[in-house]
Amino acid sequence: MSVTLFRRPARQRPPDMPSGELSLQEPPTLSESAGGGIGGLLMYLPMAIGSGAMMLMFMGNRGGIALVAVALMSVGMLAMGFGQMGRSAGERKRRMRGERRDYLRYLGQVRKQVRDAAAEQRTAMVWRHPDPAGLWSVAMSGRLWERRMSHADFAEIRIGLIPQKLAMTITPPQSKPVEDLEPLSAKGLRRFIRAYGTVNDLPTAVFLRGFAQVQLRGDAEAGRKLMRAILAQLVTFHSPDDLKVAVCTSDDQAENWDWVKWLPHSQHSTEQDGAGNVRLTAHSAADLEALLASELGERGRFEAGAAPSRDEAYVVVVVDGVDLPTESRLMGAGYRNAIVINLVERWPTAANRTTLRLEVSPDLLEMIRNDRSGAEVRTKLATPDTLSVRKAEALARHISPFRLGATADIVEPMVTDFDLGALLGVGEMDQLDPARVWPRTNGPDRLRVPIGIAENGSKIELDIKESAQGGMGPHGLLIGATGSGKSELLRTLVMAMAVTHSSEILNFVLVDFKGGATFLGLDELPHTSAVITNLADEAPLVTRMQDALQGEMVRRQELLRSAGNYSSLLEYEKARAAGTPLAPMPSLFLVVDEFSELLASHPDFSELFVMIGRLGRSLGVHLLLASQRIDDSRMHKLESHLSYRIGLRTFSAMESRSVIGVPDAYQLPSAPGNGYLRSDVATLIRFKAAYVSAPFKRRTVEQRQEEVRRQVVPFGATRLPDREAAPEPVEVEPEASGAEESSETLLQVAVGRLRGQGPPAHQVWLPPLDEPPTMDQLLPPLAPDPVLGQCAVGWPGRGRLSVPVGVVDKPFEQARDLYLVDLSGSGGHVGIAGGTQSGKSTLLRAMITGLALTHTPVEVQFYCLDFGGGTLQTLSELPHVGGVAGRMDTERVSRTVAEVQGVLATREKLFAEHRVENMAEYRAMRRDGRITEDPFGDVFLIVDGWSTVRSDFDEHDETIRQIAARGLTYGIHVVLTTARWSDIHSALRDQLGTRLELRLGDAIDSVIDMRAAAGVPKQPGRGLTPDKLHFLAAVPRIDGRQRTDDLAEAARSLSETVADSWGGPLAPPVRMLPAVLPAVEMPAPDGQLRVPLGLGESDLQPVWHDFSSQPHLTVLGDTASGKSAVLRLIAHAVTQNYAPGEAQMILIDSRRALLDAVPDEYRRGFAFSGAAASELVGPVAAELRERLPGPDVTPQQLKRRDWWSGPEVYIFVDDYDLLASSMGGPLDSLLDLLPQAADIGLHVILARSAAGSGRLSMDSVVRRMQESNTPDLALSCPPTEMPLLNGMRPRTLPAGRAYMVTRRSATLLQTAWLEPAGAADRSAS
Repeated sequence: MSVTLFRRPARQRPPDMPSGELSLQEPPTLSESAGGGIGGLLMYLPMAIGSGAMMLMFMGNRGGIALVAVALMSVGMLAMGFGQMGRSAGERKRRMRGERRDYLRYLGQVRKQVRDAAAEQRTAMVWRHPDPAGLWSVAMSGRLWERRMSHADFAEIRIGLIPQKLAMTITPPQSKPVEDLEPLSAKGLRRFIRAYGTVNDLPTAVFLRGFAQVQLRGDAEAGRKLMRAILAQLVTFHSPDDLKVAVCTSDDQAENWDWVKWLPHSQHSTEQDGAGNVRLTAHSAADLEALLASELGERGRFEAGAAPSRDEAYVVVVVDGVDLPTESRLMGAGYRNAIVINLVERWPTAANRTTLRLEVSPDLLEMIRNDRSGAEVRTKLATPDTLSVRKAEALARHISPFRLGATADIVEPMVTDFDLGALLGVGEMDQLDPARVWPRTNGPDRLRVPIGIAENGSKIELDIKESAQGGMGPHGLLIGATGSGKSELLRTLVMAMAVTHSSEILNFVLVDFKGGATFLGLDELPHTSAVITNLADEAPLVTRMQDALQGEMVRRQELLRSAGNYSSLLEYEKARAAGTPLAPMPSLFLVVDEFSELLASHPDFSELFVMIGRLGRSLGVHLLLASQRIDDSRMHKLESHLSYRIGLRTFSAMESRSVIGVPDAYQLPSAPGNGYLRSDVATLIRFKAAYVSAPFKRRTVEQRQEEVRRQVVPFGATRLPDREAAPEPVEVEPEASGAEESSETLLQVAVGRLRGQGPPAHQVWLPPLDEPPTMDQLLPPLAPDPVLGQCAVGWPGRGRLSVPVGVVDKPFEQARDLYLVDLSGSGGHVGIAGGTQSGKSTLLRAMITGLALTHTPVEVQFYCLDFGGGTLQTLSELPHVGGVAGRMDTERVSRTVAEVQGVLATREKLFAEHRVENMAEYRAMRRDGRITEDPFGDVFLIVDGWSTVRSDFDEHDETIRQIAARGLTYGIHVVLTTARWSDIHSALRDQLGTRLELRLGDAIDSVIDMRAAAGVPKQPGRGLTPDKLHFLAAVPRIDGRQRTDDLAEAARSLSETVADSWGGPLAPPVRMLPAVLPAVEMPAPDGQLRVPLGLGESDLQPVWHDFSSQPHLTVLGDTASGKSAVLRLIAHAVTQNYAPGEAQMILIDSRRALLDAVPDEYRRGFAFSGAAASELVGPVAAELRERLPGPDVTPQQLKRRDWWSGPEVYIFVDDYDLLASSMGGPLDSLLDLLPQAADIGLHVILARSAAGSGRLSMDSVVRRMQESNTPDLALSCPPTEMPLLNGMRPRTLPAGRAYMVTRRSATLLQTAWLEPAGAADRSAS
């Protein structure tokens, strides 16, 4: 059946209802009587007095004439009184008659006004609710389907005629009591109000959206007539897109409802049979529910007054002669935007607020309610409307061909989906031969493809050539709301272009700002230069795409210029067609879906679109912008460049007007693919787009013949039974093939036929940096070398400190390059900054492994401080690694720094000795063998976690800064990682010539560009180069697996592989302080007295204490930390350096641990308590005072100390804290001698416990020694004790480990261990 698309105009303005208020005037009142009372007496009193006076005058004469005169005067007086009274009564009657006449005339004038208002009211209401018998005239006018879903009277339907109150308000006057009113006027007023207060036979309506059910009982035939009248109004005023009608009738009543099959409102939205869409007619409740499952299945409970929508049409269900089960939702809670009109013999269920019950008779329609007792309460509603079956069918047949759309007759395929292959004229898509189809598009058909059919069934073609070449223009706009088929149209357009054009002629760049389903699968086409999706969640990809497209524009300009300065692609193609040897340059079709959201998120992107619009015409770049909505504020720059417009169904009439100039796109049907194409100002074409996402069915000839045979069928109200297919004489294909066909779409079939058929398109868009490269992918092939070990064969930067650490994305150049770091010059120091989990440690390991694979262990060495979680430990097996120290191994950390500092000091001496100018010359001299004493090459101090240095190892901060400041000249490199650049001291940060910036926690900390840094993706390894390009760091592995979940194992495997292939010397390891340092390994003491206390951590050289310049020494430490051992070591040194008579030692030791440490010939005395010590020290103090220089001692004598003679006095005090008290200590007698001890040969070696050191610091002797700048040898002490001389906190150290602390420095050392004499004797025995 052919249909006619009806363009629904804007709703006509209905006649206005009369309004206002009419206030009636008060009728005249009866006047009061004029005679009587004192007022009348006063009026006649003067005449009576005058007449009386005359009578007295005449009576005085007592004549006859006087009597006659008196009599005449009396009669005259009486006549005058009666005459006056009669005249007053007559005047009152005449006035009353005039007022009555005026009032009745007034009522006549008002009667005409009220009659006009009543006529206007009738006209307005009949316009809104016409007689059902006259609906055919409405259907033949522009009022057909005039009510929209948004209108307040949607589903407001007339049910009959009833007298109604006049719309104009008549206000009666506020008058006197009826007894005081003129009777005739009052009666006229009452009759006027009674006659014109109501208007007879006006239509009354019911708002169906307020009820879930309408139940009709009574005269069955009258009920059916009323139901037909209701349906006729519904289908006349509401479109089939907004309202659906379903009928459930018994078999014996089917003929009364057979006319409904003609209604477009009664067609199923999706299901079809041989006659087209299935009619919504059923003969049982089960069949009814099955028919309405797709319409009502997902709807919620009934809501009074709910507004229908495009996705939820209003459904009217008519039930006649079928009992719906009580458990059915249609009889219970109901469905939202649905109503059941049921003709019943008795009320089926208890009434509720959502059920309207009507008692129907031929002349009366009553509403039935129940009071609290259950009794029925009847309310007269109207005289019911009626409509015969014949008139209803005539109306339905008239409406049947109409569908919403434009006003042109077309055939059925216009409103159904159709095959793209037939539209393109290429036959069955599974038989597509590109070699046969592609040559057709040369000439005028180039860049022109059909995308759908017009209203008259002709093909609609989109031609994106220039207007000068007969096309519609190179750039266009496509707008379509959700569900309008926008994505499908884009796929259809791209597929049509691909099927009809070779990849030598046309390439695609397909962009989907949100998601990626629109162009899914199209990346396999040979035409596709790029498929860019999911940009909404990845802001950096938008900038990358912008650079890639700008780069493509520049590339095309350069190609045209280099080929012969061609001004446009058209001239280039003409020259190529003329025989000029030129490579093909395909046109580029750029399709951008959801461009409005793209511009909303990135407004600067409009500049690129404008550039494409301006230059794309000459460069062969065509642009199609698609979106659900259009934002006019962002389109003003693009308007002049967009030549053709495609408008599918829009969200509003305003959007439709913005796209195609008229609001028609807003009124398009909800079926996807319906739209308008505006190719110029005057041409607007309605079309239906092709469909490429439907399952592809491979049909045989016999199947096509059977389909034609099935098209001739009887048209009935119910579903047609399926016919069995005629037996096919052809060979049956396997079932597996059919299963495969059912899941394969037309698009997939077409892509499969085109795959590999043409030259691949130039890749405008390389895949984003998602998978990190491995070191074997960045370097040339790796192979073991007998001399160099495992190395990159042919790497040009071998041995030159130039290594790749990742790949750099260059979208503008449409390429990727190695990210190389050159550490041979000013970029020798490296800083790596990045936020948490940004890949700092991984990038650091990639750099180390890159250097290890391009340099031998003789050329580079790494000394690592691993504060980044232990990742550097995976590289500890590399022969290039001299040591890896973790945060908990504080001693190794210190030694690592000291080791590198020592290399720097040695290297400075070697440069001076060999007169080396720079590091390049030094490397050459080492290779040539001219320098052999230095085992180190380029040394790298690796610090993974600079913040840990600042917080836990601040004593090394200054040392590392000094190494960075001086080391680069001597081949010492500092490589560090940090979370923020600001954590690095500015002096050190300035030394970092190579800065690798990963994703930062706060982009404001970037030293490259804050805005660019904010765009770095949250992906480990992603960073920003100094040129503001994005890079992805490599991973330290050589197995080709671009993954990080097993990176630790891969890094260890790499280290083992390199170590196994190297047979030369390893990197010198970090030398550590020994846990026990035998005193015999120390040099002998010398001088007056210069004692080696142990080996220093910084250079593993002896740490000396010179008693000639520093006569005293304080030893501080916990129990068993080595205090007594230090005293024993110094005492042994005294015996080695002095003869028995040259030095005397006094031992004060409450625990007697030093008794055997001093031979008898050196021991002057031994005290075990404070009192004994005081007695022992007192005489010594007296002797020493005699050595004090007098005024006659010259400076030369002070220098030579020759004004006195006698032995050097060494006083050893162990556990001084046990001997001192608040009353004083055993050495108080020496208090004044301590500052001059160096001049008089006095030396105090005092050992005290760390516990309570704060209290003991107030001791006078301890304070005096500190004031004399006596150094502290601080062994293991609790950190909670008082700070040491230089302000540093004490530390817990191994036994024998100590800090030599002065006011300005602290040197960590391992003190020498001297076995006690008794232990030595026992070991000897």
